[in-house]
Amino acid sequence: MRDNLPSDPGIVFAPARDLVRRIVERELSAEELMTRFLARIEEVNPTVNAIVTLLPEAALEGARAADAALARGEPPGPLHGLPIAVKDLTLTRGIRTTFGSPIYRDLVPEEDELYVERLKAAGAIIIGKTNTPEFGAGSQTFNRVFGATRNPYATGRTCGGSSGGAAVAVACGMLPLADGTDMGGSLRNPASWCNVVGFRTSPGRVPVWPREMLYNPLGVAGPIARHVADAALLLSAMAGPDRRAPLSIETPGSRFRDTLDRDFEGTRIAWSPTLGGYPVERAVLDVCATAVARFGEIGCTVDEAVPDFRDADEIFRALRAFSFAMSHEGHIRDHREALKDTVIRDTEKGLSLGGMDVVHAEVKRAALLDRVVEFFDRFDYLVCPTTQVPPFSVDTEWVREIDGVKLDTYFDWMASCYVITVTGCPSISVPAGFTPDGLPIGIQIVAPPKCDFEALQLAHAYEGVADFAARRPPL
Repeated sequence: MRDNLPSDPGIVFAPARDLVRRIVERELSAEELMTRFLARIEEVNPTVNAIVTLLPEAALEGARAADAALARGEPPGPLHGLPIAVKDLTLTRGIRTTFGSPIYRDLVPEEDELYVERLKAAGAIIIGKTNTPEFGAGSQTFNRVFGATRNPYATGRTCGGSSGGAAVAVACGMLPLADGTDMGGSLRNPASWCNVVGFRTSPGRVPVWPREMLYNPLGVAGPIARHVADAALLLSAMAGPDRRAPLSIETPGSRFRDTLDRDFEGTRIAWSPTLGGYPVERAVLDVCATAVARFGEIGCTVDEAVPDFRDADEIFRALRAFSFAMSHEGHIRDHREALKDTVIRDTEKGLSLGGMDVVHAEVKRAALLDRVVEFFDRFDYLVCPTTQVPPFSVDTEWVREIDGVKLDTYFDWMASCYVITVTGCPSISVPAGFTPDGLPIGIQIVAPPKCDFEALQLAHAYEGVADFAARRPPL
């Protein structure tokens, strides 16, 4: 063990904001903190396979540099000294980035993605990469480069995905917080199944650059953490405008370091157990029904209601396929044998679309957004299950049937997330509880368009009465 320091639950499971305070106030050195986290990774990661590229010597060097900067009197950033491993879909300068694909097994980028630059500028130390399915396709984290990531609460089950490695690393105390990305549920689904917080932000809240499709609002980046306030802290470093990202929102990231405390007396919540008729397993509904009652404890009124999600499936399928065609046309042409079947199928679906197919999907999305905005004139928030099933076997690629309803594609079982995606509304998954056999379940809080801070506020208030972070993985 490095420097003979074992991992310490009092440190590795401490809130990220407290760790930064302790470093800045010289109660704890960044080097000692890093040593504790590296020890935890050494102890736990072989069991769950969450961190797939690790640079321990560079991590310790970065920690010593953070301590030296403090000693020189340099002002610390909001993430000063915290270790972070970046999702393996995101470019990291000088650190292997595989996208979970054999095609890029040895790729070492020469530039950072914009939000990685921001994490470094905020004082975070990039120590490696977290696992993801091939090109982020699917909510089950496995690939042919690194294998599967396992659920820390039941290692025979999946952790979800595609930000599965990030969620597991945070849940296990290997990282204090982590980044992720989300198109059809990739921040929310693994957070739900790992008993942590995952926040799909509004398009443009975290600017994306470089990107081939700068005007595509389906995929976003956001934080994963054990506590809502820590998710807000990480978002404060990731968010804020950038002139190279045309969809970026002008609000500065520092907004998310404001207090999340708020009075929710009289707040109107719409509870939708099935989002208008999607199949949801009884075990999920039972846990979420208990969790919904907690909103009454903070003063909210809860009524069962749902927006008109007509055409949401068609919209998501078309725009997702179009996105795959843009990203993977060259991969199919040059490396077809190295791609998994689902990536090939989705890309070919996108290549078969005509221009008017995409136009019709966009017109229907505009109409859907109008209906959602009208819905939020009557309700302040929408609450619904994050996932439709509990964590399934790590050896099962995707769910074929829910409650007797057969599913056609490997993402149909994530409709509870992707119908929210197409609205553009910010959505945060917070732990709802556990099934009788100990599997974590999350509940999803959806706020009106661009109301990211308000989503965090309600999640923070719910966290105050739910106390979900106290239950740690039995590793």
